[in-house]
Amino acid sequence: MTARIRVAVIDDHPLFREGVTRSLSEIDGFEIVAEGSTKDDAIKVAQDLQPDVLLMDISMPGGGLNAIAPILETEPSQKIVMLTVSESSDDVTAALNSGAKGYVLKGVGSRALAEIIRSVAAGESYVAPTLSARLLSSRSSPVPKKFSAIAALTTREQQVLRLVASGMSNKHVARKLDLHEKTIKHHMTQIMAKLGVANRTEAAIALRDAIDGRDDQ
Repeated sequence: MTARIRVAVIDDHPLFREGVTRSLSEIDGFEIVAEGSTKDDAIKVAQDLQPDVLLMDISMPGGGLNAIAPILETEPSQKIVMLTVSESSDDVTAALNSGAKGYVLKGVGSRALAEIIRSVAAGESYVAPTLSARLLSSRSSPVPKKFSAIAALTTREQQVLRLVASGMSNKHVARKLDLHEKTIKHHMTQIMAKLGVANRTEAAIALRDAIDGRDDQ
């Protein structure tokens, strides 16, 4: 029997928090280990319980973004997913740069949220596609340009990165290229290491920067 994914939900809106908790509890493979409503709750839960995935709102007492660094300072392997209504590019960038592994908008359905949590628990990163596209089109995102690093990628790695940058999941990229999903995951690990980035969105932004840089020459 596959081990359940242990999830904590930190949100200061009781009805929403209860809804997320109930929905995930009704899906096989999930266990809710804690709930909370503040930055301090998030930090305490991470330190005391080390859930597989910590779901956390941005707008709550103390600020969700302000909880990321303290959590990762003591629990560096903690996987954090921001679950919020904020579509601000600044918030997305701040969350990812601070170490969050996911950024999800609250309009997401329970089944989709479950899939996102599974992917993050497995080591992937996730950003809502609409927000990822917005970041890619923003020239103000503080992600360093990677012209030479992009060029150093293998042809297959560049092919995988282009598909990921278009918004495809590893599963869909694997189907597109007729490869195993674990092969795509391996390629993404190599790509992120070569580019010196922390997640899929930053890798996609590096690709866009490189493309724009070539166009400007």
